[in-house]
This record gives sequence, structure tokens and C-alpha cells, in this order.
Amino acid sequence: MKLEHVLLRLLAARPYSGYDLRKWLSADGQFVSSDIHHSQVYRTLARMQERGWVAFRVDARERRPDAKVYRLTDEGQAALLAWIRSPYEPTSRFSDPDFTNRFLITVALDRQAAVRLVTTELDYRLRQIATQRDRDRTVVFDDPVPGLDPVRRQWAADLVHQWGSASVDRWVAWLQDVLRRLNDDDKTSVPPPETA
Repeated sequence: MKLEHVLLRLLAARPYSGYDLRKWLSADGQFVSSDIHHSQVYRTLARMQERGWVAFRVDARERRPDAKVYRLTDEGQAALLAWIRSPYEPTSRFSDPDFTNRFLITVALDRQAAVRLVTTELDYRLRQIATQRDRDRTVVFDDPVPGLDPVRRQWAADLVHQWGSASVDRWVAWLQDVLRRLNDDDKTSVPPPETA
């Protein structure tokens, strides 16, 4: 996932200053990408400006440095649409940040592209489950380090597999529900958040 895609998505909703984008990335943005350094935001904005994707106005501020407030241009909107309509390639890790970032904007801009996105992810996960779920997960030991308990090591591997299987199953169920809603164009029924 490219930072420019995250920024295109954010700027599609409203103008942001570089500082506000950095602030968002350090809070809510952690769920999209956790390894973005604040200097990358400004470098990416500069590249996006060179490409004609964003423009800025200077917001004069008292007792603080002036801020550049960025907005998408027509070229930026075209780049955003080209990205959300481009082929999506799932990764082996489910709930990947690229999927999440695409999903958050694609649903709002192009329902058919959102259906393709969710269908691609769902099909990939179902194939992944079919080929990986029941494979032999026996841990092989050949001259293990002293103190390594083979029984506990296998037990730990089985626990991680159980957690992963349950998580993927929840992900698949969520994707199926989202796909049903997209196909029905049902954007009103959002279930209440789960309580801990």
C-alpha cells in the first residue's frame, strides 16, 4: 500500500493540512499503516503536488506558523478513481491495510468496484482456507536446542492455528455480509458495536 493512496482517500473527504494528516496517521491511521514517519507525509504531498494531484492554499495563523491546506485536484480525483478501479491483489495476510484503505473509499465512490474488491478478497480467503485449513501442522524436531519442550511447542502451534482459523472465519463471514449488503445496496443496517 502506498502512502499516496491513503492521502488521496483522506483528501477525497475534505482538505487537510500536512500537520492534520500527520496527526490522523499517528492516531486513526495506525490501523491503516503503522510505520509511516511524519517526514514521509510532506515528501508524499510534494510528489502529489508535482503530479498535479493536489493543490494547496496557505492558511495564515496567529502566533503559529502558517499552514498549507491541501485539497484534491481534478487530476487527483482521476488518480483516486484509477487506483480504486485497478486490480486488487490480496496478500497472504487477511485484513491487510491495502484492502482496508481501498474499501473505505471504494464503497463511497464506486459500488461496483467495491463489489469486485470484496469478491476478490473473499474468493482468495476461501481458496486459502480450502488449501491450508486441514494441512498437516505437525512440528518436526531434529536436534532441537536444549530445554525445548516438543509437546509445548506443538501445543503453542495448535493454539495459534486455532486463533488464526477463528479469525479468518470471522473475516470471511464479515466479507460475505458486506458483499450481500453491497449487492442489495443496503447501507443503513450497521450492527451495534460489540461490547467487551
